[in-house]
Amino acid sequence: MTTHQEDSRTTVWGPPPTAPPRAPEAGEPKQPAARRLWRGRPEDPRWARPAFLGLLAATLLLYLCNLGASGYANSFYSAAVQAGSRSWKAFFFGSLDAGNAITVDKPSAFLWPMELSVRIFGLNSWAILTPEVLMGVGAVAVVYAAVRRRFSPAAGLIAGAVLALTPVAALMFRFNNPDAMLALLMALACYFVVRAVEDGRTRWLVWAGTAIGFAFLAKTLQAFLILPPLAIVYAVCGPVRLRKRLGQLALATVALVVSGGWWVAIVELWPASSRPYIGGSQNNSFLELTFGYNGLGRINGDETGSVGGGGGAGGSGRWGATGWDRMFNSEIGSQISWLLPAALILLVAGLWATRKLRRASVTRASFLVWGGSLVMTMAVFSYMAGIFHQYYTVALAPYLAAVVGMGAGLLWDRRRELWASITLAASVVAAAAWGYALLNRTSGYLPWLKWLVLIGGLAAALGLVFAGRLSRRLALGAAAVGLVAALAGPTAYTLSTVDSAHTGSIPTAGPAGASVMGFGGGRGPGGTGGMRGGFGGGGMPGRQGQNGQGQQGQQNGNGFPGGGTFPGGGMPGQNQQNGNGNTQGQGRNGGGFPGRMGDGGGMGGAGGLLNGANVSAEAKKLLEQDASDYTWVAASIGSQNAASYQLTTGDPVMAIGGFNGTDPSPTLAQFKKYVAEGKIHYFIAGGRMGGMGGSSSGTASQISSWVQSTFKKVTVGSATFYDLTRKAS
Repeated sequence: MTTHQEDSRTTVWGPPPTAPPRAPEAGEPKQPAARRLWRGRPEDPRWARPAFLGLLAATLLLYLCNLGASGYANSFYSAAVQAGSRSWKAFFFGSLDAGNAITVDKPSAFLWPMELSVRIFGLNSWAILTPEVLMGVGAVAVVYAAVRRRFSPAAGLIAGAVLALTPVAALMFRFNNPDAMLALLMALACYFVVRAVEDGRTRWLVWAGTAIGFAFLAKTLQAFLILPPLAIVYAVCGPVRLRKRLGQLALATVALVVSGGWWVAIVELWPASSRPYIGGSQNNSFLELTFGYNGLGRINGDETGSVGGGGGAGGSGRWGATGWDRMFNSEIGSQISWLLPAALILLVAGLWATRKLRRASVTRASFLVWGGSLVMTMAVFSYMAGIFHQYYTVALAPYLAAVVGMGAGLLWDRRRELWASITLAASVVAAAAWGYALLNRTSGYLPWLKWLVLIGGLAAALGLVFAGRLSRRLALGAAAVGLVAALAGPTAYTLSTVDSAHTGSIPTAGPAGASVMGFGGGRGPGGTGGMRGGFGGGGMPGRQGQNGQGQQGQQNGNGFPGGGTFPGGGMPGQNQQNGNGNTQGQGRNGGGFPGRMGDGGGMGGAGGLLNGANVSAEAKKLLEQDASDYTWVAASIGSQNAASYQLTTGDPVMAIGGFNGTDPSPTLAQFKKYVAEGKIHYFIAGGRMGGMGGSSSGTASQISSWVQSTFKKVTVGSATFYDLTRKAS
């Protein structure tokens, strides 16, 4: 059994800490770079580096599979990417259109990799989404590296595989929301802090602060959720004197402020008259957006300009029920929680096993950093009363994966101790039992799989209880069966996710019925169009169809009247040309992976709030006439409708009122000025007016009323436009 010096005593339970790379001896020939890349460090097993590279290659191929099926994915952000590829000013500010009328409701950093890709490769699905895939592969590499340094290559591979096969990770690392960059940068921050605990060097903390600062420029205050555990862990466990630790944390704070604040300072100091309006704010202020709609409003539900908060009576609201079990419920559970019970068991076991080690123990600090980030983020997500969507949980995936890898590696090394083998077996039982429960929620989806997971997990757990007394080969066999049982469920859901198209503002992972939520997320009763079923005989999941049927509107629960019915007090919207359907097609041969519902179920009918419009060829031709003569070829209420027309025509379309149609931009006076100066050609009728309630107040409805009473109406197919260059007769 290996030994190492973790503190003043020699322990006998884990692999040695990472040593510095061995320097070549005098006269020793230097290995070719390709060989060093393939072989890795001399002290590693020969299989370690090839297995790691294989994991990265498999993750890349998995995430690239069927990538183009999602088209522009979230058209809101794809329109901003298109604008940033045309205008450097739009690139910097994150404008939704190249005319720079209004920005998206986030900082712009997460758009930059996609915009650079589109500048190089042109506007298409692959150019937009491939940078997100690369971030996913990078996150897997970071988690592997973090776990492998302190535990073993096998533990790192487990951690990397858990991350890659988490359904919500497979969803969001193939989608163009800010969460992919956020997850990668948060994983890097944890890695850097652990490195700082290893050697006490200030540079690692500065890098951690820089990573969190840039994460702030991806998704504002969500990046700060893990600051408390990271700062506390280093303040307590850092290997240098307390005064130096505090000084290092101060420098890390400076790095965070500089890396996250430079862009904010420029935006706030830039004259408002010569920059786009800050989307999502009510006062054209990024700071207001940060601390209101995108900040504290997400916690307490007081989000001015949004479509409504969460936490109602009894912890239930428009964005789902809050409480300690939120991550496990029918809305969220299938996205992230497959291995969450096992991770919590392994986290407690890791902390117990390291309780007697010295203060600066890197092994214990690793559990505290990754486990603390997991618990902190999970607690905030569980009780936040404001806007919350299922895909937010991708932030948990790197922490969860690292804890699983570290805990499994630690307990495996100590398997000769009865408590360790029993705890390792208990974690497998927890994973198998919870996997069975999640699979049972979609009883029609691969009904045999839940029994394979449960029986395989129980059998593996029985073998792991006696792993310390079995031969190494039998013990490895039991561990392999347990790993397969634990990952079978999330792997199936990940394959369903990868094989399906994802569009709109609120994507969800997994097959049909895996995640049912009201207005706040994923699928309602219908998907984005009809669906065809699965391939036969264990094939891949069926893709979405294209022609959904809109549902009739009615009032339900706590929602507003409109078109579409939603469970759990959701907020239905209005039927429109791209209303969602709930008809499922038949499988080709039956017996394969079932088809899945579309994303944003029931949401496309929300007046274009969450999904854009279907733009006809006739409408495209109309808007393209004399397009070069105008700053904006059209204006539309709400960002999603504007984005759809902009992506179809390739020309700027002004989004009146921003994403929700509630931002006071432009004012009626400003809009009249734009029209008088000949900057806007058409006004597109429809879209949201003043938010989900369809309020008659607000600048959006004022502009709409003025346009309809002043200018000539033009009907093209089912779409209605107003020509802002021709007065009504």
